[in-house]
Amino acid sequence: MFKKGTKLYGIFTGKCPKCHEESMYTNKNPYILSEALSMNEKCSNCGTKYKIEPSFFYGAMYVSYAVGIAFAVAAFVISFLVFNAGRNSIFISIIGTLVVFMPIIMRLSRNIWINFFMSYDKSLPKKK
Repeated sequence: MFKKGTKLYGIFTGKCPKCHEESMYTNKNPYILSEALSMNEKCSNCGTKYKIEPSFFYGAMYVSYAVGIAFAVAAFVISFLVFNAGRNSIFISIIGTLVVFMPIIMRLSRNIWINFFMSYDKSLPKKK
């Protein structure tokens, strides 16, 4: 399911959507907030340009909303069904989840967005 060459591999690893060989981000740690969305200009392996056009990743904001809702629903289900928490505790757990996972949500949204428009090409050269 998460094998190289699948969309899910590209989305969850943050690798180049064309060759799946290099990370799109300059720093692999999303929790270094000053560099959380800092991306390479293009892939050093296949030459794919990540920013297809100016403002390309504005569309990732819409994806970010959906991903954030998924995280919030997961926090609700866990706090309500597993911990049998009250309304205020559930609210705090949802807010806490969104704050803690925001760098991951932002990167995941960018990965999903770019993978809408690019697909893996197995004919591209592999990193040596």
